[in-house]
Amino acid sequence: MSGEVDASPRRRAEYATDASNYRVMPAVVAYPRDADDLEAGLAAAREAGVPVTMRGGGTSVAGNSIGTGVVFDTTRHMNRVLEVDVEARTARVQPGVVMSDLQKLVAPHSLRFGPDPSTQNRATFGGMIGNNACGPHAVAYGKTAQNVVSLDVVDGRGRRFTAGPKGLASVPGLEELVMANLALIRTEFGRFERQVSGYSLEHLLPELGADLARFLVGTEGTLATTLEATVLWRGAPPAARTGCFPS
Repeated sequence: MSGEVDASPRRRAEYATDASNYRVMPAVVAYPRDADDLEAGLAAAREAGVPVTMRGGGTSVAGNSIGTGVVFDTTRHMNRVLEVDVEARTARVQPGVVMSDLQKLVAPHSLRFGPDPSTQNRATFGGMIGNNACGPHAVAYGKTAQNVVSLDVVDGRGRRFTAGPKGLASVPGLEELVMANLALIRTEFGRFERQVSGYSLEHLLPELGADLARFLVGTEGTLATTLEATVLWRGAPPAARTGCFPS
């Protein structure tokens, strides 16, 4: 890969922690320059049998952005908004884009990204996609999964594809797995709105669009790594008011 690779004790120590109480020293820290560079870095780690951890703002309180192998930091170079389509209300972003930066970019168009976690001024889209971030306005606009149109990803075997609606064919055997377990998925998954733990298999149901992108949101990078995302914008209210009333 062409991006910087740093194995110095200082850099490794800096990336040994996140917002959690854990401390795990990585072997090396890498800064991919673009999607192809990240794909090359993942391939090198896969061939060497080294575990990888994706890192954005490091806001995880569960230790999700620290690991023993290679830590790929997307915030240094892969932090660009590639396209904003006001008419379609979509945007293409790299995983290192900070959520609040994109909010400011589309605010003049009376648009907003629905979910707004408390760490939005430093959390990146890669991390929000990884853990299916919510926030107070997710009640009105949905979780991150409901605000993702498609994902450019690479899986653990090095296969790169675009995940989106009716996209089960992108993963060999996935459609057969879903069809063989329709009853179980329909009765046990997605039973309440904030059911975000584990794999959200309900998004793969045919009546819900067999949406592979929505399914991958919240899988914490265990199934695929996000190289680029197309996200959906919502109409922002013209004004907000807070009222206090005597009891």
